[in-house]
Amino acid sequence: MVHLLNLLAAIALLVWGTHIVRTGMLRVFGENLRRILQGSFSNRFAAALAGLGVTSVVQSSTATCLIVASFVGKGLVTSSAALAAMLGADVGTALMAVVFSFDLSWLSPLLIFVGVVMFIGRQNSQAGRIGRVLIGLGLITLALQLIVGATKPLTESPAVRALLVALPNEVLLDIVVGAALTVASYSSLAIVLLTSTLASQGMVPTTVALGLVLGANVGSGVLAMLATGGAAPELRRLPLGNFVFKSVGALVAIPLLPQAHMLLQQVVDSVPQQIVLFHLGFNLVVAALFIGFTGPVGRLVERWLPPAPSNSGDRPRHLDPVALATPSLAISCAAREALHQADVVETMLRGVLPVLRGNDLALAERLRQMDDTVDELYSAIKFYLTQISREALSEREGRRWTDIVSFTINMEQIGDIIERVVQDIEDKKIRKNRSLSDAGMAEVCHLHERLLANLRLGMSVFLDGHVRDAQKLLEEKARFRDLEHEYAANHIARLQDNTAQSIETSSLHLDLLSELKRINSHICSIAYPILESAGALSATRLRHSQLGSLDER
Repeated sequence: MVHLLNLLAAIALLVWGTHIVRTGMLRVFGENLRRILQGSFSNRFAAALAGLGVTSVVQSSTATCLIVASFVGKGLVTSSAALAAMLGADVGTALMAVVFSFDLSWLSPLLIFVGVVMFIGRQNSQAGRIGRVLIGLGLITLALQLIVGATKPLTESPAVRALLVALPNEVLLDIVVGAALTVASYSSLAIVLLTSTLASQGMVPTTVALGLVLGANVGSGVLAMLATGGAAPELRRLPLGNFVFKSVGALVAIPLLPQAHMLLQQVVDSVPQQIVLFHLGFNLVVAALFIGFTGPVGRLVERWLPPAPSNSGDRPRHLDPVALATPSLAISCAAREALHQADVVETMLRGVLPVLRGNDLALAERLRQMDDTVDELYSAIKFYLTQISREALSEREGRRWTDIVSFTINMEQIGDIIERVVQDIEDKKIRKNRSLSDAGMAEVCHLHERLLANLRLGMSVFLDGHVRDAQKLLEEKARFRDLEHEYAANHIARLQDNTAQSIETSSLHLDLLSELKRINSHICSIAYPILESAGALSATRLRHSQLGSLDER
């Protein structure tokens, strides 16, 4: 029982090591990996090389599949080029299995020691993140050694040997078992390494091990399909096409397994080397055979999975659940959805003036309903951000995460203010059949125009992060405050002149000026994180504090 627990613990350590390396590499190279992939789809061969390179780094063809699938879903690349990238990705993970099959017992303690020193010494730096990757690599090599040690006592047990002899040599059953183990461990690399180790200890016959390797390849295709199961049809096309390649390749390889076994015995004597070389050879042959068929298969999966009917434009449209496996990509999705939320807020803000001028009660009702949409988008973005793994984000991406949260909060609060403004216009003007004076209407229209310009500038600052635009936006806060004070004084002067319209709508007019200023304050606050990140906020803090105290007066 103790030996079995040791084996299970070693297997768990192997899976955990591959997870650490995958998340660590995504944190170190996340955005660069996306650029490499996105910029390498000029032809199918370049795409295959890009997929191979990226997967060799992250050690997970499933992670590469999710990244590329998101590109396909957004229409950035064709299904044909994406399928070519996945053929290269499968070769990349097979190459890593070959590397880890060598005797790296001397390397494990070195990697763990150096990795821990780097991680503890500079945890939040690039060196610390690389140290985390080194720890993961060391755990993988250590886990392989522990598996060897744990299987030795089991292989010497008469009961275990009798059980192994009684196992049917059925290739289809082996493939199913290998696929199930891959799905359960979320790593085909771990299962291939485990299979080669068990085969070297005599726990698994070589012929059975070859079937398990085929199952591991099929299982990695199933993993990607499961990960995108609830996504849009465009996102599910790449995993489906990749699964077709793997399944057809496995079916073709089944009758050739005896010949492949004999050839491997002639090439290398070591059983573990035979297993990993078979894994590499299988993926190389599949890539060579099917790279010319990426176009037809791409068109086939597009027919199988046609685009879904478009939903309401006011619902979340960019929060791709598949992208959560690649945090840097998920951050971009959240930022795009935040801009979508801001577009809805801008539509609400534009609608305020027609309601004020034309007494449009139907439009007022639509604007209030749009505030519910803004609240829904805010909740969806916030929940999506909480699902992003913070440990896999770089320092800059972590700041972007915070910026998105701050931006969506401001947009949600602006939506609430606009809803109150519309309700006030309806209660204090439309239903009482009152009108603002011509001078008062002109002042509100001028502030409204500046507010729209500031909102567009704030969206640009959030999108691009230019310090000059952020400083310009912050300067608008002082200008807007001065205008609000000037127009409030003008209104008081009209009251002193006994202007009838000004007297009737005095409460509404002053409330409008105050609420528009509050909206502008929320817009201008978009600039603070940008200026703070650039180190340009300290010079403006005193002025901001003074403005805040004046606003409170």
